[in-house]
Amino acid sequence: MPDPADRIYERLLLLRCQAGDGDAFAELVERYSPRLRYFLRRLVGDTDADAVEDQLQEVWFDVFRGLGGLLDLGAFPAWVYRIARDRAARRLRRRQLPREAVKDVGELEADDAEEFSADAAARIHAAMGELPPEQREVLLLRFLEEMSYENIARVVGDPVGTVRSRLHYAKRALRTILERTDQHE
Repeated sequence: MPDPADRIYERLLLLRCQAGDGDAFAELVERYSPRLRYFLRRLVGDTDADAVEDQLQEVWFDVFRGLGGLLDLGAFPAWVYRIARDRAARRLRRRQLPREAVKDVGELEADDAEEFSADAAARIHAAMGELPPEQREVLLLRFLEEMSYENIARVVGDPVGTVRSRLHYAKRALRTILERTDQHE
């Protein structure tokens, strides 16, 4: 979670954008683009850098057009990720990819608080490519963007309970994939 000073600065930046300050919008794009690019690439599973950049540009066009109507500036991160998610969903529908679920994710465990270590980051990112888009997105939003369950629910348009459940199953599926790759090494 960003520090309070950063949140205040971001709100001022958003107010400047709403007032028509092009430099403020450019700074906003610079702040969010690397994370949004990664989010889009992982969510859609696109290896074509140009296609991801096109999608990112479309996201920023949507943000530019809609930013004036955003009343709750604190909701900006969830709002911009919702726009990116919608763009990714459109791309997936156009590509008509089969949506496969990871098999053998097992039963629910009581302890759902386990987090992945930094050393395993490369393996985790590679394994995330095998997850269905719904599971990838909640993992990305929770652990890379450090969003609350409530903000993730706003982004994906589902109740908080669904987000918690999806996150649990995503972590289980990711563990299964990582264990499978460990056995093959």
